[in-house]
Amino acid sequence: MKTTLRPAITLFVLLSVITGIVYPLGVTVLSQALFPWAAGGSLIIKEGKAVGSTLIGQNFTDPKYFWGRPSATSPQPYNSIASGGSNLGPTNPALVDAVQGRIDAIKTADPNGLLPIPADLVTTSGSGLDPHISPMAAHYQLARVASARRLPQEQVAALIRDYTEPPQLGLFGEARVNVLSLNLALDGQTKK
Repeated sequence: MKTTLRPAITLFVLLSVITGIVYPLGVTVLSQALFPWAAGGSLIIKEGKAVGSTLIGQNFTDPKYFWGRPSATSPQPYNSIASGGSNLGPTNPALVDAVQGRIDAIKTADPNGLLPIPADLVTTSGSGLDPHISPMAAHYQLARVASARRLPQEQVAALIRDYTEPPQLGLFGEARVNVLSLNLALDGQTKK
């Protein structure tokens, strides 16, 4: 018994030290050295304060801001601790009701919107934290945001163009707009 127990305990301790201390510490040090901004949470700093992250959406509801993709986290939206989808299937009445409620809210906020509402404005992402919307979703909101801020639509459209990110490496995914970055740029605009 002693001959089998001792190697098992030694291996357990050794693997615990390697996988529980050495590896995580090594990955942390390496990531901080090679990618410090990303390893620090990709925080956006404005006037010395962190106002958000480029990786986690925020709950914009004021008509003068672009709205992001709905969040599936609860009890509060964009709660990174509660990351996850709603797990509601396409035929689930609760999903249908939630999407219809979001459509109604968008139509109430912008009764003059004649374009079809893009899906990413009424459906949640897999994580419930998505900070991006499609350029189509941004353009859908253009008239409402420009009107609320009393800015020319061309000026707001130029901002959307400036903050549209291409697919990663030009191949992966689709073009997208980071809502927080766009809204911060919008806050810096004056009527031209």
